[in-house]
Amino acid sequence: AAYAGSALLLPECRSMADGLELADSFVFNPHKWMFVNFDCSVYYVKDAEALQRTFSINPEYLKTSADDQVTNYRDWHIQLGRRFRALKLWFVIRNYGVEGLQAKIRKHLAMGQWLKNQVEAHPDFELLAPVPLNLVCFRYHPEGMDDDKKLDALNESLMHRINAGGRLFFTHTRLSGKFTLRLVPGNDQVDWPHVEEAWKQIEEEARTLSHKS
Repeated sequence: AAYAGSALLLPECRSMADGLELADSFVFNPHKWMFVNFDCSVYYVKDAEALQRTFSINPEYLKTSADDQVTNYRDWHIQLGRRFRALKLWFVIRNYGVEGLQAKIRKHLAMGQWLKNQVEAHPDFELLAPVPLNLVCFRYHPEGMDDDKKLDALNESLMHRINAGGRLFFTHTRLSGKFTLRLVPGNDQVDWPHVEEAWKQIEEEARTLSHKS
């Protein structure tokens, strides 16, 4: 949920939380898909009193007359001091509004599905994982090349060439041992022309590499 938890803002994605009532705690990171500056994690617990009993200390010099009137978050974790991360999240929600955040996430989901369709429709690319949200995992797989080591090297070269251009940036992973390109439209300023241009650049760079090899 660290990344995908932000999608729970959308009613149509709430099924991802089925069974969450069985968990003791739930955390996701608004700095990953809710446009909040790093770092900001949202932390829910089923039994707040159990958490406070674990971390609470109450020496005389920390006692005040307001202790029973406020929620003292020093008792929710190890350290006494804590950064006011909630303020960053509050500003984002005030700026966009819940409906504004939902609109952006819905657009990103649509972009992810569009990219997935481009990959699936192209004879020289293959999808390497399902795309339930907007993270697209794929690789360049030209016809006639089935050696995984060569495909790994080819895709790593494609990633480095594109990243070096400065217009589009990939990260990668390995899925079932295969070098996998990861593309995710999730920036608050990303728009359809950016995504379409990204796919165009991927195709062009892949063709260039294929001709060289």
